[in-house]
Amino acid sequence: MLTFVATSLLYVCGFVFLYGVIRLAVRHALEDVEVRRMQAERAEEMAASRDRSMLHKHGFLTNNG
Repeated sequence: MLTFVATSLLYVCGFVFLYGVIRLAVRHALEDVEVRRMQAERAEEMAASRDRSMLHKHGFLTNNG
């Protein structure tokens, strides 16, 4: 009987621990996704800014005359 209680307790604690580990992993993954999304937006804005400044300096590349 003691073996059954100890096994059941460890089994339940194992699931609680596994739930915590998975929850922590998902939280970190979502934070990483958010950081990468912000970096991608920033890179896109910087690229657009570089394109505008290059076309401003070298207007002949736009075929507008």
